[in-house]
Amino acid sequence: MSIWKYLFNIEERRNWWLRKMPDCPLRDYYEVPFPMLDTDWRQVDYLALDFETTGLDEEKDEILSLGYTTIRGHTLNLGDATHILAKPSGALPEASVIVHGIMDDQAASAQSLEEALPDLLYSLAGKAMLAHHAAIEYHFLSNACKRVYGYPFVGPVVDTLALEVRVFRNSNRSIRSGDLRLAAARDRYNLPRYPAHNALTDALAAGELFLAQVAHRRSKRSPTLRDVTVVS
Repeated sequence: MSIWKYLFNIEERRNWWLRKMPDCPLRDYYEVPFPMLDTDWRQVDYLALDFETTGLDEEKDEILSLGYTTIRGHTLNLGDATHILAKPSGALPEASVIVHGIMDDQAASAQSLEEALPDLLYSLAGKAMLAHHAAIEYHFLSNACKRVYGYPFVGPVVDTLALEVRVFRNSNRSIRSGDLRLAAARDRYNLPRYPAHNALTDALAAGELFLAQVAHRRSKRSPTLRDVTVVS
């Protein structure tokens, strides 16, 4: 199935899954057309998103918390900001607790992922996903949808890390270790420092970084959604 991404665009894949899928929150998400890739970026809605997880293996690790908020035009809408804890299937690995600070008692009283996913998919409908190192969020969300609904997640994705790589390449600058971390990227745009590894804070940080990246583009032409996506 992975060859599909080379043969069909995401709108064609959306329609394919829509024809096959029974009623469920993922089908409701697919009912809403994706934003057109040739649309000016300012006319597109984005959902800045971050997950904290039990590890980095999307095949076996689990989502522990979800943070997200909407970007419309030049505005990060804090009124839409959402932070949800998700209950894992077992005890939390000690190494992951050190990173995200979510304890077993907090996780035990959290929503199940099955309860958390519908709100996230509703918020993502008709928008482009936006994250820093977005492959993590994209693959964890797709695998979660496969486990809960039996079908994968597909959608346009903006990755602020990938956009920062383009900045380095366009200016012929070498990338050193740590240059592409979210905090380091924000420093280059004189954005304030936030504590790391809280899903909502990191989602807001990625959203602010994206707005700064687009504002600092050297091209005279306003970018389209296609210009800023990594999955399209």
